[in-house]
Amino acid sequence: MASPCSRLARSVRRPLLRPETLASLLSRQRRPPFPPQDAALALLPRGRRYSAESVVMSPFDAHILRILDSRIELESEYPVPEPPTKFDSFTVQDQPGQRWVTLRGNFGNGEDIKIEATSFDAAVLVQKPGEDNSRQDMRLHISLLVDVSKGDGLGMLEFLCSAWPDSLEIQNVYLFRKEMQEKMHSWPYMGPDSRKLNAKIRNTFREFLETRE
Repeated sequence: MASPCSRLARSVRRPLLRPETLASLLSRQRRPPFPPQDAALALLPRGRRYSAESVVMSPFDAHILRILDSRIELESEYPVPEPPTKFDSFTVQDQPGQRWVTLRGNFGNGEDIKIEATSFDAAVLVQKPGEDNSRQDMRLHISLLVDVSKGDGLGMLEFLCSAWPDSLEIQNVYLFRKEMQEKMHSWPYMGPDSRKLNAKIRNTFREFLETRE
């Protein structure tokens, strides 16, 4: 008497379908797996059939595309001007992709001046002069880092400044001396907060920068 395991093995070895039966089934399945496009569209409801044939753009998307088309046309007719390379007596070094620009110049007997100016980093609303008190104007702010050094490399003064359209405030003055940096391993003399100094010293610093504009 065959054991249950041997009967199970024989059933696994025995083909489930005869070859001729399998061929018959395959011949019946020789149809495309998906209906043609027209037939597929015919199966869709009328509203969905329309959306499948053509994409309807929303008013917002259409408005954005019109703006982009106008911008592209404007750029092609009027190319963007090259950034300036000179500003007064300074040469301008643009920093593509950065938020600041570098200006370099010379003054007097071998002084090298480097100015790093940020893009607008602050703004305040102020009322415009006149009878209409409801009108406001925007005052933009930039930060400046001014380095003044001699060509001999013995030292450098660095000014951290806050600039508005009608005013310039020196916030800190740093002194870099070559022998000091060698001893202290690059830390400059930070000095006191320039805004806390007396008015005479602040005016002296301001005049020092103004003569080098």
